[in-house]
Amino acid sequence: MKSFLAKIWKLLNLPKGTQLFIMRILQNQFLVGVTGVIFNQKDEVLLFKHTYRGHAWSLPGGYMKAGEHPAEALEREIKEESGFVISADEELKTRTDRDSSRLDICYTGVFIGGDFTATKEVSEYGFFSQDTLPLLRSNQVFLIEKALQKKRNFEK
Repeated sequence: MKSFLAKIWKLLNLPKGTQLFIMRILQNQFLVGVTGVIFNQKDEVLLFKHTYRGHAWSLPGGYMKAGEHPAEALEREIKEESGFVISADEELKTRTDRDSSRLDICYTGVFIGGDFTATKEVSEYGFFSQDTLPLLRSNQVFLIEKALQKKRNFEK
């Protein structure tokens, strides 16, 4: 029965905001999200320009599927939303969203390659140094700063 409902859900192809609204109403358990601070060889951070968010630019991420490891979920989400291949290497922070039943796991990782393909969720991408970041939500700036600090401490 679950697989049948999953197929119908996929066929409906609802906008992301509508999907989240429905999931939050019907779900009495936590949704588990994944977010990534992904670095290129210049230590610049990968950001996506999302079509459905108030703040257009943000860290890449998405939701886990049943049976998926969080690192695999992040790698899959980034591949699906952009065509990029990354490696999610180390858990950075886990947080809960007090306004909804959501748990979010943030990883640091590295950009491997791939050709960007715009999707209905991501229209653009960019790699940004800490001093050239576009306007981001404060929690995302915090994650980037934490990842950069951890990276600097590791390199010492």
